[in-house]
Amino acid sequence: MGMGGARATAAAGITTFITTVVIIVLYFLQAGPPSSRIVLTRCFIGLFTFAALVIFMAGLNELIRTGEDPPHFALSVGQAAGLLFIGIGLVALSNEAGVAFSAPDGSMDPTTDGPLAAANILVHGSIKRLLTAIYLISTSHAVVRSGKFPRWVGSLGYVIAAANVVFIPALFFGTDVTQFYSAHGWGNSALTGSLIIWWILAVSILLLRSTREARRTSGASESAIPTQG
Repeated sequence: MGMGGARATAAAGITTFITTVVIIVLYFLQAGPPSSRIVLTRCFIGLFTFAALVIFMAGLNELIRTGEDPPHFALSVGQAAGLLFIGIGLVALSNEAGVAFSAPDGSMDPTTDGPLAAANILVHGSIKRLLTAIYLISTSHAVVRSGKFPRWVGSLGYVIAAANVVFIPALFFGTDVTQFYSAHGWGNSALTGSLIIWWILAVSILLLRSTREARRTSGASESAIPTQG
């Protein structure tokens, strides 16, 4: 992968981080059921989040594959988990928008009211925790094997994956969103669910730094070549 691809991957990762933070803020912006405008705004921004996530995951996968002796199996597992994560995330967005479409007066909260909200509980909770853990374990292993990133990046991925695994059994502990540990609690869907974006941000910043260093090295090498004349 060239420097252009690495920069695009980093930009997509940073976009994923920023848009996710904005969406989290919108979830807590209004007490009680949110207006349909807020729900649709969350969903609209979420579309760009998942689009950026596609680019980031594909770019990182390609970057590691171009190294010597790439861990193909780990990369394939991570790619499959990442695609499933994005797919069910888009379905969840559709379900939330469906509540806003059916109750445009803002009388229903897409996270708690109606059958679509109930259907989304496992998506935002245990399913995403499982897929996040699989993605981070496999991709962190590939990152460490590739030698293209500091080892702490892989270690951070393992720690976040472990935190996600801890919340997979939360589906047995009720659906109270105010509880830290429940199928849809704030510790599950909001706190633990957002940890992965810090890993994505770290990888993206390291990618940007590496491309800048490569550009400076390339420029220095070109300036060192003597001209004839």
